Amino acid sequence: MSPPGSVKRVIILGAAGRDFHNYNVVYRDDPQVVVTAFTAAQIPGIANRRYPPSLAGKCYPAGIPIVPESELEALCRNGQVDEVVFAYSDVPHAEVMHLASRALACGADYTLLGPQRTMLRARVPVVAVSAVRTGCGKTQTARYLSQRLRAAGLTCAVLRHPMPYGELEGARVQRLASRDDLARAHCTIEEREEYEPHIDAGNVVYAGIDYVGIVRLAEREAQLILWDGGNNDFPFVRPDVHVVLVDPLRSGDETTYHPGEAVLRMADIVVIAKTNAAQPRDVERLAQVVSVMNRGAALVHGASVVKLDAPALVHGRRALVVEDGPTLTHGGMSHGAGYAAALAAHAEIVDPHPYAAPAMAATLVQYPHIGPVLPALGYSASEVAALRETIVRTPAEVVVTGTPVDLGALLDLDRPVVRARYDYADAGSPDLWTLVDQRLRRLTAWP
Repeated sequence: MSPPGSVKRVIILGAAGRDFHNYNVVYRDDPQVVVTAFTAAQIPGIANRRYPPSLAGKCYPAGIPIVPESELEALCRNGQVDEVVFAYSDVPHAEVMHLASRALACGADYTLLGPQRTMLRARVPVVAVSAVRTGCGKTQTARYLSQRLRAAGLTCAVLRHPMPYGELEGARVQRLASRDDLARAHCTIEEREEYEPHIDAGNVVYAGIDYVGIVRLAEREAQLILWDGGNNDFPFVRPDVHVVLVDPLRSGDETTYHPGEAVLRMADIVVIAKTNAAQPRDVERLAQVVSVMNRGAALVHGASVVKLDAPALVHGRRALVVEDGPTLTHGGMSHGAGYAAALAAHAEIVDPHPYAAPAMAATLVQYPHIGPVLPALGYSASEVAALRETIVRTPAEVVVTGTPVDLGALLDLDRPVVRARYDYADAGSPDLWTLVDQRLRRLTAWP
């Protein structure tokens, strides 16, 4: 360990997102800290590279190594590390503390950086949409709010939680206004799942790595920032109105995942999502949990309305269902909206497991909870190829996609592709927009 008064040596545990942001705003310009490494988890292919010097700053002319999280103990002991900083999301509370135990056993402190140190301040009003788990419906809710904001005469910049899984230097500040922009930025399928719906709805998406620069660009171009969060993380920008979604299909997760529980306790408005697909007892239980955990929050009941583009192409046919990838993997769902829509159309669901290409088969083994559907994984070209190969191998007459990505346009497939689209809808009173509008009008900057 470093002697008292000397430079503190730090490792940041991450998954290519919150870790980079925390480094940029807390550690990059601190001469009393040396960040010896980032570690990588959750996302395949993001380890064994470097955070480049152009992003790491003048104190790191060689950049900062990004190594697998499995090497934590060796990094701590070989590097005489003083502090391990946990900086990623949608992780069970017990797993967060298992990592703490590994750090403490090596003699290091274990730290969680909070909103006060990591949230940026914008010069325009900020509405944030967060959730207690991946796959609660943040993007459809943010898209709904963006439409209402535009209808109110406001220009709205959508800021997305980062997903810099590819080349890092070119992703410093991204402004994405068209599908051509997504192609030029070499966005993965996972990035497209979040960006495409906003772009198709007429929004401009701002994302990347350097959120100081991203916020400054967005506030120059728009009257309001709409934060569309990732996983169950809290926002990078301090919100004036914070909307948080809870999921009655995963009742109980709101108190057992980090930082989702903290996010729920921070909310101004809590939306019980997917009430149209949930058991009434689970909805009521969630309402009781919210009333205990966050008494000051307003409560909204929301629905996720799913529609097939061409139900006649699905009715009675053998269908392969492809779902949003992260919702199935670390989101823990066995299936998603595409499966429900295909069943409603009386399709015969074809299980893709026996036909999976080797790389996809390994993913399905890694996540045994996944039902008779396919996660739309595409963090790399090889994963996209494995996804396509699995689809082609599966003896289905039609592909039903519950992923927000237009797979029919992205992949050269040999059968019809029918999209299952889902949108936010209010399922009672008070309605979400009225509550958001009321809170925004209390701001001096709100017209």
